[in-house]
Amino acid sequence: MDCSSYSTYCYRCDDFVVNDTKLGLVQKVREHLQNLENSAFTADRHRKRKLLENSSLNSKLLKVNGSTTAICATGLRNLGNTCFMNAILQSLSNIEQFCCYFKELPAVELRNGKTAGRRTYHTRSQGDNNVSLVEEFRKTLCALWQGSQTAFSPESLFYVVWKIMPNFRGYQQQDAHEFMRYLLDHLHLELQGGFNGVSRSAILQENSTLSPSNKCCINGASTVVTAIFGGILQNEVNCLICGTESRKFDPFLDLSLDIPSQFRNKRSKNQENGPVCSLRDCLRSFTDLEELDETELYMCHKCKKKQKSTKKFWIQKLPKVLCLHLKRFHWTAYLRNKVDTYVEFPLRGLDMKCYLLEPENSGPENCLYDLAAVVVHHGSGVGSGHYTAYATHEGRWFHFNDSTVTLTDEDTVVKAKAYILFYVERQAKAGSDKL
Repeated sequence: MDCSSYSTYCYRCDDFVVNDTKLGLVQKVREHLQNLENSAFTADRHRKRKLLENSSLNSKLLKVNGSTTAICATGLRNLGNTCFMNAILQSLSNIEQFCCYFKELPAVELRNGKTAGRRTYHTRSQGDNNVSLVEEFRKTLCALWQGSQTAFSPESLFYVVWKIMPNFRGYQQQDAHEFMRYLLDHLHLELQGGFNGVSRSAILQENSTLSPSNKCCINGASTVVTAIFGGILQNEVNCLICGTESRKFDPFLDLSLDIPSQFRNKRSKNQENGPVCSLRDCLRSFTDLEELDETELYMCHKCKKKQKSTKKFWIQKLPKVLCLHLKRFHWTAYLRNKVDTYVEFPLRGLDMKCYLLEPENSGPENCLYDLAAVVVHHGSGVGSGHYTAYATHEGRWFHFNDSTVTLTDEDTVVKAKAYILFYVERQAKAGSDKL
């Protein structure tokens, strides 16, 4: 039972339920918890908690140019192995264009009439029609960076995630990259159909930057998700027997990069056994010409049968926010092992021009990216460990570890073993070193 909403979760049904025992024991537990909440003991506990939060807030002061300034960042409470979600939410909240779009959307009231103001017990019978991922995502983003509380509980968003993403039900550790893809895909789908009577076209008109030239359509019409994260790959396949070339354009929201095998044993930056793996090595491995093996034979339309072939990726269109996922988890026999290699990445000036299909058509500034956020996985396996995030806000770097937010520096960030990197397209001209 969730002691905040009093919802009861059944592991056999894999959902929240309203069923009670013959003796009404569940309702008795709820009444008992309600009495505790209204008791003097609970009031005293809340008073102590406020004292702790005030002391915590006072400790979140720093010196900036000789004056004392409060850190306005808000942490996210862990609801039970939900660090994978918290790390992604904190990263997305620091991508300004994406975050501001959702925060400026009108509020949606999903409950009215008799249910207004009451606790909601989430059940399978409610269906998916009375929940809005966009609305709960908007509320969560609005709660961050207000400075009014040290930690926010994203339980309403998590309940919606359970409703529309069955893979993430329960309290097991999940993969942060998989969650990010599901989250972006479902936000995209909901925005396409509109929500609470607001049409998709009306939503898109709120943001003037979503011009037709900036849209990358994935599964239908464009939304803010594809306008910001959407890019296009060109996939070239050449038959090694007859030389026939096949080209295909594929939209993407992120790029998944292999860590080259020659760097797999290099676990730290200061380790002396060979060169350090860089993000450029991973990008080169992704875009280099590759000969497909026997299990990936290409069906040549000219030869009329499967033949040996080569494959190469080009980036036909770069997104406004380039999301790079380093493939740290690999299946070996019956186990999914982690590649714990340190990958060197730049904080500024990631130059993507050499990976473009037509680099001459892009200006020098359009190909430069600066780092906005990094998601890090700590531990040895995908089903265990812990996720945290680093992100920059108003020129300062922060470390987000669930409910704890601390100031950090660039030297600490570049030493992190990145799992997901968020790079934002540079707008203003500024001199910086290129990758």
